[in-house]
Amino acid sequence: MNPLHAPISSWIPRWVARRPGGAQSTLTQSRVEVCPPELFPSSLSWRGRMQRWTSRMLHQAAPWLPEQARPVNRLALVKNEFRDSLCDLDSLPVQQLLERIERARSLREMWHLRSSLYGEVSMALSQGEAERRLARLNRHFPTRAPRSVLAPLEP
Repeated sequence: MNPLHAPISSWIPRWVARRPGGAQSTLTQSRVEVCPPELFPSSLSWRGRMQRWTSRMLHQAAPWLPEQARPVNRLALVKNEFRDSLCDLDSLPVQQLLERIERARSLREMWHLRSSLYGEVSMALSQGEAERRLARLNRHFPTRAPRSVLAPLEP
């Protein structure tokens, strides 16, 4: 047995408690992690394929039931909101960013363009305005609660 085992185990909690640190700001307390969307849409997964198959079978078995509405093209909606966030800015980098938005083929690509949008808006207007616009755009992407400081990291 390690002779230092008992002293170290009693010493660590006191060291952690004494670490200097101010009160957490409201920004870190209310921060929610925005994640990139799945690489493949859910319609390509086995669950999405099963849902499509069952809806087709149901419509064949009961043709009097109304057709389901077509899914909304979320990518077009997100592109419109990104363009709206940049509508009052006019510079060469903004024009290049608008071209990248037009060429984006997935929500995942749009997720990666958020940082460029934030940078352009914060330099042209203010950081607060950039945070407001980014928060409005973040609703299109999945979120998860921040990891606890005391929770172990997952392998």
